[in-house]
Amino acid sequence: MKRSKHYRAIAEYYDAEYVSNDVLDHDVPMLLDHLPKRSQRVLELCCGTGRAAVPLAEAGHRMTGIDVDSALLAIARRKAKVSGLDASRLELVRADVLTFRRDAEFDWAFLIFNTLLNFTTLAEQDKLMSNVCAALKPGGRFWIDVFYPDLSILAVDHHEHFDSATFYVPALNRSVHRTTEIRRSTKRAQLQEVTFHYAWADDSGDVHREQVRFEMTWMFPRELTLLLERNGFTVDRLYGDYDGGDVTPDSSRLIALAKKR
Repeated sequence: MKRSKHYRAIAEYYDAEYVSNDVLDHDVPMLLDHLPKRSQRVLELCCGTGRAAVPLAEAGHRMTGIDVDSALLAIARRKAKVSGLDASRLELVRADVLTFRRDAEFDWAFLIFNTLLNFTTLAEQDKLMSNVCAALKPGGRFWIDVFYPDLSILAVDHHEHFDSATFYVPALNRSVHRTTEIRRSTKRAQLQEVTFHYAWADDSGDVHREQVRFEMTWMFPRELTLLLERNGFTVDRLYGDYDGGDVTPDSSRLIALAKKR
């Protein structure tokens, strides 16, 4: 069993388990549409397996992706090699985003796929924002994409079989079933304890089980705006979906485009 305050993926599963997630069809294309056509120096925080970093580098941007997980980065490096991307076009760095520092080096930075919500305390969020602000050139842009809070889900104390999925992992020749368990934390307000339960059967029919456990918070538009503003940013625009619509109580996403002051 893997236990962690922060989300640590099972690296071999990561791409396969999210391949059918609708977000993946829209988040990178929307970000690419907002990036200037001329080459930019771009920083991706928590880049994982390079799902976003590789296509942005292929589009001509000079990418730096950072992640604390060496197994995820190994997959990203394999993807970069297959795409013919050398370190001058895609630099992959093992580092903690809460300690990583590069001064005034990047035109853009981004953090997508709900990852900001894995930093559950204001101290962590401030440290992250401060590091991003320091890494951006004057006038640099920061793109954040998280889910808009669904009160019908958040109001329930315990979801035992939420968001079930079955996926095939080619590298392991394995079909895996995942269910998600969500408990509202009793330790602190606005905190969820999330457990991914994985099960798979080997050739003998024996069932194997694995777990990944982590904490997640959520935030509303005003919270995200205040967090950015207190850390040196001005929010240029908030989007409520990948079509560029405004944020409403019925929005599915909360996407912020902010500018370093």
